[in-house]
Amino acid sequence: MSWLLLSGSLVIFLTSGAILGAALGLTGILLLYFQANGATPLAINATWNMLTDFTLSAVPLFIFLGEILLASGVSKRVYNGLTPLFARVPGQLLHTNIAVCTLFGAVSGSSTSTAAAIGAVGYPELKNRGYNPSVVVGTLAAGGTLGLLIPPSLALIIYGATQNVSIGKLFIAGMLPGLLIACAFSTWIIIRSRIGKPVTPTSKEEITRSHILNGLKEIWPLPILIFFVLGTIYMGIATPTESAALGVVASIVLGLTWGDLTLKRLWLAFKHASIMFTAIGMILIGTVILSQAVSLLGIPRAAVETIGNFGLGPYGILLMIVVIYIVLGCFFDGISLLLMTLPITFPMITSLGFDPIWFGIIVTLLIEIGMITPPVGLNLFVLSSISKNEVDLTAAAKASLPYWLILLGAVGIFTLFPNIILWFTHY
Repeated sequence: MSWLLLSGSLVIFLTSGAILGAALGLTGILLLYFQANGATPLAINATWNMLTDFTLSAVPLFIFLGEILLASGVSKRVYNGLTPLFARVPGQLLHTNIAVCTLFGAVSGSSTSTAAAIGAVGYPELKNRGYNPSVVVGTLAAGGTLGLLIPPSLALIIYGATQNVSIGKLFIAGMLPGLLIACAFSTWIIIRSRIGKPVTPTSKEEITRSHILNGLKEIWPLPILIFFVLGTIYMGIATPTESAALGVVASIVLGLTWGDLTLKRLWLAFKHASIMFTAIGMILIGTVILSQAVSLLGIPRAAVETIGNFGLGPYGILLMIVVIYIVLGCFFDGISLLLMTLPITFPMITSLGFDPIWFGIIVTLLIEIGMITPPVGLNLFVLSSISKNEVDLTAAAKASLPYWLILLGAVGIFTLFPNIILWFTHY
């Protein structure tokens, strides 16, 4: 009966046009009222505990940090600084898209912000130089996904805060997989540049070592910002929330002195961050109510027992969860999908003996796949818009397909070799 009420309520509320947070919260309240003997006051307690959680305050701070970087034009300085480094590598400046997205992801924490910031600079620059527009959009869409995995990551912060998993360990666990996937993206760019139709123009520029060094000197403030955001966490100096606050202060100082940040742009960044967190906060409230209900009723445990009767085993159940995330990723944005599914999938996975830190990275990868999966893939929409529809959604999706397969392959590799994720968390 609980499963029927859970699935039926979600379908009715979501198809009625109700916003996701309200649909999740109302479903949880119905479960508490009808299946848990009217235990609806638990929803109030769960919501209060979540909203007063110190760890969760890192989320709006990291959103604000990303908006400040977007408003200050830092991405343009970084992009121009790294351009000489890849001018002679097969694939040329397409690698710049991946490298800058990796660096930007190390301070922004958001996939969409990373794609928007680097896309606004990279797309017109490479198009004017004669690069294939679709291929450019594909690299930018893929590079943008690194913003969700390379620490700090909004997805990992929310995962850790809502499931009581160490955010510091999640950040450490996400670093190596993120860098390996960035390298895999660049490897594909090299392969693609050597087969099929040319995607890069013939370079006539003479790039010397001095050009490369001068370019790297241009981005010297960025490592300082990365230290404030990540170094303070890894050294045990600050908590994720404290490092986010340090990052906000450092980004404002850098934006005003090194970038193009003004007080007006800073205010607009604050407004955009507030609106974004309000939307996420509404979903968080709905999620925590639903999570309270499903855990109280033992729904995940019952689901594991039911699926276990099919004889699938732990990895068979994991495969089912992966397929569900890929399918749902076609219709929901990443953070919404994460919050909507964790009340069910997290207790299922941990009860099967999988490591919660490992699952945090895997589920983030699955969300990344959704960011470049039509029809809802947000990175595709953002970059199609930046290209002024010169590269439509279909073309952007086709160009992103190799990177989609790389991300899916990474899920398989990290499942077979979980120590790639967990190695550094043991120290």
